[in-house]
Amino acid sequence: MISILLVDDQALVRTGFRLILERAPDMRVVGEAGDGAQAIEMTVDLQPDLVLMDIRMPEVDGVEATRRICRDVAAARTRVLVLTTFDLDEYVYAALLAGASGFLLKDTLAPDLLSAVRAVARGDAVAAPSVTRRLLERYVATAPARTEPNGRPSPLTEREAEVLVLIARGLSNAEIGGRLHLTEGTVKTHVSRVLAKLGLRDRVQAVVHAYESGLVRPGDTGSPT
Repeated sequence: MISILLVDDQALVRTGFRLILERAPDMRVVGEAGDGAQAIEMTVDLQPDLVLMDIRMPEVDGVEATRRICRDVAAARTRVLVLTTFDLDEYVYAALLAGASGFLLKDTLAPDLLSAVRAVARGDAVAAPSVTRRLLERYVATAPARTEPNGRPSPLTEREAEVLVLIARGLSNAEIGGRLHLTEGTVKTHVSRVLAKLGLRDRVQAVVHAYESGLVRPGDTGSPT
């Protein structure tokens, strides 16, 4: 059973999402919060599997709430799925940098919402890495890159760095395996190690890290080195 905390400053919106989510036999809404500050407190108390987080709220907005939740060790098992009225804006970019595991438009159809919740709960990406990449390429130029020696994160082996680059370029495990001549199972192992070594929650965060660290740059489509 996937436990969910709903966060939105509009009660009517929360009610609508609750009706959709609680029709699913594998989901349970454990609480509702009307602002970011309340969301942070309730996440620590309830430890839900997932927080469905509105971005634009007064006082503590969804970006700051996501940042605090994702940095709190007491909420280590909780993932955040943000909601927005625009698919490519600075708020979504900030939310991904803050630790969100994906984003959805508020007008997403009910079946797609349920699929997204299930995907995030099991650790997969909601927004395809290619979509996340497009978003990051639009905004990454506004922030200075933080690079490690030799241009790749030091905890990673050379092969793991190659896998991270290909994740950031939007390739699936099967596609990465074809590019690097590895089995899909071996790629999955490398992906798991990359996430563990870098302290990342999922593939979306891996894409964010690759761009933020300078390992991948906007417009870079060449083979990893």
